[in-house]
Amino acid sequence: MKLRQLGEFGLIQRIEREARRIQGAGVVLGIGDDAALLRAKAGEDVAVTSDAFVEGVHFRFDHESPRTAGRRALAATLSDLAAMGARPLGFTLSLSVAPSRDVDVVLAVVKGGLDVAAEHACPLVGGNVTASRSFELHVTALGAVTRGRALHRAGGRPGDRLFLSGPLGQSALERARGRVRHVPEPRIALGRALAWTGRVSACIDISDGVLADLAHLCRASDVGARLRVSALPRPPGFEAACRRVKRNPEELLLSGGEDYELLFSVRGSAPIELPPELRARTSLSAVGVLARGGLELVDGQRWEANGGPEKGGWQHF
Repeated sequence: MKLRQLGEFGLIQRIEREARRIQGAGVVLGIGDDAALLRAKAGEDVAVTSDAFVEGVHFRFDHESPRTAGRRALAATLSDLAAMGARPLGFTLSLSVAPSRDVDVVLAVVKGGLDVAAEHACPLVGGNVTASRSFELHVTALGAVTRGRALHRAGGRPGDRLFLSGPLGQSALERARGRVRHVPEPRIALGRALAWTGRVSACIDISDGVLADLAHLCRASDVGARLRVSALPRPPGFEAACRRVKRNPEELLLSGGEDYELLFSVRGSAPIELPPELRARTSLSAVGVLARGGLELVDGQRWEANGGPEKGGWQHF
């Protein structure tokens, strides 16, 4: 069935049925009115982030399934909340899609997003659908974080240690292969735990590539950094897999992007204390240190803080 046969309100009803499986404690009024009502707890600030996902730019159905595309869209948006140390409250979804599209394809994309949303108790609370020549998803996620505990990009100081929450390069490798199945997990629980330690001086999620995102953190904190490329965690067999697709492993590690791991700096030399249930499934890697000056890799390459690293990561323009 095509969308033009189902109609706008028929599509909305199908999406509403799928969305009912996700419950959120902070939802006062969800789908069905002119606006949603969400309630944060006393003493919390509200975090808001939005992302756009456009066919041919962010996803391709000849490289991935519609459900995978939807999962990737929600994972990317929720990762921004993780980088702030926020817990999800809910999200809105606006769809732009051609009337000639198959209903099953559109619903599969939505269901993929709802899969990730359900894993993090982030209900769909509203949105919009409109006819368009292109297939686009526009996602806005809202979260809450205890006042004064939010993580920021700014705040890092020379001497702070740099850590990564997990391996890099898998998403970039799959894109190089032309088949995308891997969907990174947004580090919501870790972000919240790091916020509570009070020792994280700066934090960012790895969306554009570790080199570009570290440059963003350095610029916000007005510092430089020394990054140990050899210490960057990577999936098992990564180098061999890169050789098979004739790609430079270091390039994919540094500039691949869409890893959605957390890169953060920590003050002091004491170990990072995480809750036992989180510690058992989290591997933190020490990958460098914040410093004065520009960005330096262990192989001696160097970029000034106002240029260079971003060129190796994802950019739209």
